[in-house]
Amino acid sequence: MARAINTFLLQHGLRLVDNPCISPDFCLDWGGLAARLKSGAAISPFPQSRFETAAGAWTLAEEPSTGDCAWLLAASATGNPATLPDHGIDLPQGGFAFPASWENLLRLKNLVQEQDPGTTIFPTAGANLGRGTLGVGARFTTLHWPAVEWAMAALGMGFTANQNSIPRELVYDTDVMLAGRLESVPFPFIGTGVPEGHQGQSVEGMSHGAVLSKLRTGFHRHRIEWSFNADHQPVGGRFDSREDALVRGCLLASYITFDLSPELAKRVPTPLGAIDPMLAARVRERITVVGCSVEGGEFERTLSSVWPAMQKAALRDAKYAAARSAAFTTTRGKAYLKELSIDELPGLTTQATTALVLALGEELGLNFDFIAPAFGFRKNLPFPDNEELRRRVALQWDVCRRFDVGIGFHSGSGKSAENYRVLGEVTGGCLEIKTSGRYTYEMGVALAASSDPSDRALWDDWYRFTLELAVNGAFSAQESERETARGFIVDSLGTGGAGPEVFESRAACRKALESLPQSPDHAFFFEYNFLFVLAAGGRADWKALGDHGPEGYAQRARFYSVSPECRLRYARGVAAYLLFLARETGLVAADRCELAQENLEAIRSIDEFIGAIAPPAGTPAESEILK
Repeated sequence: MARAINTFLLQHGLRLVDNPCISPDFCLDWGGLAARLKSGAAISPFPQSRFETAAGAWTLAEEPSTGDCAWLLAASATGNPATLPDHGIDLPQGGFAFPASWENLLRLKNLVQEQDPGTTIFPTAGANLGRGTLGVGARFTTLHWPAVEWAMAALGMGFTANQNSIPRELVYDTDVMLAGRLESVPFPFIGTGVPEGHQGQSVEGMSHGAVLSKLRTGFHRHRIEWSFNADHQPVGGRFDSREDALVRGCLLASYITFDLSPELAKRVPTPLGAIDPMLAARVRERITVVGCSVEGGEFERTLSSVWPAMQKAALRDAKYAAARSAAFTTTRGKAYLKELSIDELPGLTTQATTALVLALGEELGLNFDFIAPAFGFRKNLPFPDNEELRRRVALQWDVCRRFDVGIGFHSGSGKSAENYRVLGEVTGGCLEIKTSGRYTYEMGVALAASSDPSDRALWDDWYRFTLELAVNGAFSAQESERETARGFIVDSLGTGGAGPEVFESRAACRKALESLPQSPDHAFFFEYNFLFVLAAGGRADWKALGDHGPEGYAQRARFYSVSPECRLRYARGVAAYLLFLARETGLVAADRCELAQENLEAIRSIDEFIGAIAPPAGTPAESEILK
């Protein structure tokens, strides 16, 4: 249980109740919690969390003042003590308690899946998750999870219920973080870099927390499969030396996205003569069979270019498979989905490029469930021409369907209903819409509408932070940052209020923006808002961004103290957006989505919302899991 990150968090008074998922563990102080339990003190169980293994019946419980969690076991007479988690204690009232550590979670995964192969407590790769799903990103906190669980339960459909870029958004190794060795991720639109893991959480902590969330709400009783996506896993380049740590951190993820960008950015192609000519011939043949023509040396150039990255992706995949084989005992527990991300490469992805990398992947034993080409999407903006969108998607789908691969649409937030309908119609629902920025925005909407004074104060600070970043950016010496910021400002002011005088001085620019009513719909808020979450002291200063120290985490804790009113507004906003996506893409029948929306609008408290997630006692799902 000794872990450096836990010592750090305790030293600075950073507890799970208002700062979860930083540590891989969900019990930072087992010594203190165990002493309370041994004295007979009660902690709060989550009744909906109950499940069984051969050892007996388990319930998740929490110490409310700290957020430290324990597994309570009512042991069966036939249980084998050798299979139990570590560091257990006898309880005075009977039974046992075990700390909610990362290691114990992994052991419980094996115990649960050995006992019940259909369990959905843990993320999986089954059902329709590898064919048609919604990817729910999380750019700032975990507060959206109950809304995701509610939407999945209401629709009877599993999502990619957590999706994060590692290490861009999540810390891959907390010891590296504590040593101050996180690298910087460039954000050209703000003219600087921000430390890796700019959300502040660890990938183990997020995957641990995602499991516990399903138990707290009783979502697991629906028997609906869900997945956890370790997104944009960087392959090659400067990440060669860190890939073993990335593999360890992503052990519980049931979905891996391979991002070739770091290796391709080196621009060091493999000489064609160094590639097996028989393999090259088979790849060319496969491309021809699927109807793609590659002429004029394009095949040779593309194969030489992607060969080093694809080889490294295959090696990384082998490491993922080996890690799961070593840690987990069931076939279900070892399985994971795979996606190839080529959307961050320059320009639009051609049919030939998609066909070539998929054919090469087959040769290397990399069979993907999804591929993410570049369609020219802009983050958080609709695609302006639906007919052109249909044409571009149809070209890619003509290739993907021949490889039995779905299309992953990255930068999927903020598109129009018509856009989503096009994507669903062309692919026949074999797609994943990846959304992320929308859920941070929805918190802005909830705070701005709240009647609670502390919520309004947080909203005011957050809004002014983004306004200051916009003004600073508009007068940056770096052209790309300056032009991007001015674009956000012009969009926010509208053509009638964004004359040249706005940019005559910082004061004029600030005055123009301050004349606007505060709104989360302003472009500058939408684009800069995620940077506030780990900004030390909430300062609009590049040096304060992505602060993984006490100041940064104190800032993040402010979001976990929002009022019940705000939590309900936020949950309803997130859930409504997911219902909208499911309906417009055709992943779920419109009448079911409309019924779910009616039920959502009838909910009047956050407790009622959370209470509606688990199935009623005695339903088929409930009966099956309690056999």
